[in-house]
Parts: sequence; structure tokens; C-alpha cells
Amino acid sequence: MNNVAANSSLLPDAESLRANASDASQMLKALSHPDRLMLLCQMADGSERSVSELEILADLHQPSLSQQIGVLRREGLIEGRRDGKHMFYRVADPRALAILHTLYEQFCGAS
Repeated sequence: MNNVAANSSLLPDAESLRANASDASQMLKALSHPDRLMLLCQMADGSERSVSELEILADLHQPSLSQQIGVLRREGLIEGRRDGKHMFYRVADPRALAILHTLYEQFCGAS
């Protein structure tokens, strides 16, 4: 028996892999915009940020900020909480947090 056949019982079936690949592709598309990455990086430590904080920290202005927040919400990567007149957002998907941590280490950490 070759190694491929021996290990095939440990691998997910093609249908599961395709579904997972589709989910991963969708997430990577959402992460692929520089402004969305900037927003997510401001919340990558698991903290909650107000819209006004995100505007300053990511150096984004309306309406671009609202548009990118909308995409991240639709994709389920962030979730919001209203407190009076203020909106706060945090990263909602632990898989996105894991990817953000890796991206930070590779592109933003000390060289």
C-alpha cells in the first residue's frame, strides 16, 4: 500500500474540501482589500473599537469607512454593538483573527 492510499482515510472527502475551500476563498476575498485589512488590524487584538476610533486609527473617512465596515459585517468577519449614539465593532470570526495574527507576524512585526 502506498502512502497516499494509507493516508487517504485521514483526509476529508473531496466534497468537504471543496466546501472548505469555498469558505476560505470567500474570507480571503473579504480580507484582500487594503482598507478592510487596516480596519481589521485595529481590532486584531480582540478589542472593540468605535467607528470614530477606526476612522482615526485606519485613516479612513466616510463614506469609504462605512462601505468597508458593511462588507466586513456582511461577510460575518465583524459584529457591531450600539451604545447610545456610538457603534462599536470587533472581529467576530476566530478564523479571521488567526489569519490576522499570521499576517501581522509576517508583514507588521519587527524585522
